[in-house]
Amino acid sequence: MKHLYTVMLVISCLTLQGCLHHVVTVPAKIAYKTTKGVVKGTVAVTKAVIPGGDDDDDDD
Repeated sequence: MKHLYTVMLVISCLTLQGCLHHVVTVPAKIAYKTTKGVVKGTVAVTKAVIPGGDDDDDDD
């Protein structure tokens, strides 16, 4: 009977690892995508505000 408890404990731990993986990775993915969008928006606004900040051809 003790062997059965050990097997059930191991199976439960392995099953919960999958749940824990989703609990940790889903918020991280959401935060990454949100941050990426904010950075792209900030770069676009900065390029619009600074005139001629990206033209390499005019520097000759």
